Amino acid sequence: MKNIIKSYILPAAAVGVLAITSCSKLDPKLEAPNSIAPNQAGGAPSAPSIAAVYEQLNQLTGGQGNWFGMQEHSTDEIMGPTRGTDWDDFGTWRRLHLHTWGPDHNQINDTWNGLNGALFQTTLVAETKTGLEKAEGQFLRAYFRFLTCDLYGQVQSRPATAAASAIPDVLTRSQAIDAIITELEAAVPNLPAYNGANRGQATKEAAWTLLAKAYLNKAVYKQDPTKPAGPYTFAAADMNKVIEYCNLVAANTNLAIDSYYWDNFKWDNGTASSENIFVRKAGADARAGNGAGLRWQTSQSWHYNQTPSSWNGFVTLSQFYDSFEGSDVRKSDTLAGFTDRVGATAGLLVGQARGPKNGVIGDPIVDLKDRSGNPLIFTRTASIFFNGEASGIRVNKFPLDPSTINDGAWGSANEFPFFRFSDVRLMKAEALLRGGTTGANGETALSIVNDLRSKRRATALGSITLSSLLAERGRELYLEGHRRTDMIRFGVFNAPVEERANASDAYKVVYPIPTVSLSSNPNLKQNFGY
Repeated sequence: MKNIIKSYILPAAAVGVLAITSCSKLDPKLEAPNSIAPNQAGGAPSAPSIAAVYEQLNQLTGGQGNWFGMQEHSTDEIMGPTRGTDWDDFGTWRRLHLHTWGPDHNQINDTWNGLNGALFQTTLVAETKTGLEKAEGQFLRAYFRFLTCDLYGQVQSRPATAAASAIPDVLTRSQAIDAIITELEAAVPNLPAYNGANRGQATKEAAWTLLAKAYLNKAVYKQDPTKPAGPYTFAAADMNKVIEYCNLVAANTNLAIDSYYWDNFKWDNGTASSENIFVRKAGADARAGNGAGLRWQTSQSWHYNQTPSSWNGFVTLSQFYDSFEGSDVRKSDTLAGFTDRVGATAGLLVGQARGPKNGVIGDPIVDLKDRSGNPLIFTRTASIFFNGEASGIRVNKFPLDPSTINDGAWGSANEFPFFRFSDVRLMKAEALLRGGTTGANGETALSIVNDLRSKRRATALGSITLSSLLAERGRELYLEGHRRTDMIRFGVFNAPVEERANASDAYKVVYPIPTVSLSSNPNLKQNFGY
């Protein structure tokens, strides 16, 4: 079992600079901020180093919970089944999958706190620095504002020069998306062009990708807050802006759809990928500081007796698994230099599990057994409540370096992509499908999707609809933190899924503001429905 208590550590910089703290329900010793106001009596502190600001991104990639859990466990891509006493964790994973969370949910509280710590840090840079550092601060603040706006529908805002006692203002969702777009557009001229080597830093292409994403979701964020699940009206002018920014990204010849999907995720994706626009590196970066390792991406799902020995936790849903064609490389593929040494394929794992004899890389690959000595056969389905140790389809999205696979959290150099070129291409396809009329450059939504599918060894589609486009986004971008946002935009987030038989309440498309934060800032108001 991997308990959530151990899986998430709030960045120390955020803890030190925020005024009002509260304790995590699962760990009374972990203090987390819930306000963007500083606690220094003399006013706002000096701006941190740019590396320290980039390190705020570690809260997104440093574990299987919080932002990642809220974006994925609430969807049709993943769930956390309870296995006896393992993975119960006070019901935190069940509540995400079943849409039964409330303002007291531990991960909702911790994510709010972490994002607000990041907003404070980025504000210090965005409002006090000049040149490139200012532009980087603007981009990062816009990104953290986007995440906060998307999850919570409200964004706290407080000037860097405000007095220590100042209570943050609150941007509505509608105001926040406008501010995000304005800030990104202001940052672009001072950001460098993407050249591959600077993928861990803010670039023009990263800003244009986020601008495309902002315009694509603008109808969601402009929606009446008492009807947050829509239906949404996507303005043609907004879709044209999506296409414009996607075309600007596509004009960079350093970016292309990879001929091999898994180059974007395996241990050498830092050099192998031609798609990853903005990433968090696992190790040190001269400008972007020290990143977080992705060992948890494998450990969260694999069985104890696989290599590496893991936590036997999360599974994907059989309905999602069945959305792939059998030939689709994204579903499962034998990975050279990995499968022959580790036993597992890349992608989704079902059926007999295989691994090196005695767990030693270099030993013969054999059929594995469970802890009772029976064949370890991963089943197609799992229950959210009651399971054996082999229940459910497992995931291997970020294959680890076989030569260091047993070396701990830092034993593999996989980078986590926040923005990927295939996402840019699919955003353009969606904007065309939703009524965009300019900048097609001879492309159609169908031609874009089929070009991508041909590189994934999937057969061409005869037609494309919004429903089939959402399915394609799922197959292409699963477990990269996009699924909840996508399902909301396509109007299906609340629909029943495997192990959640009934539709959830429409207001659940926005998470609640934590109760303790409402008491610390009177400008915050609880979201509709909670």
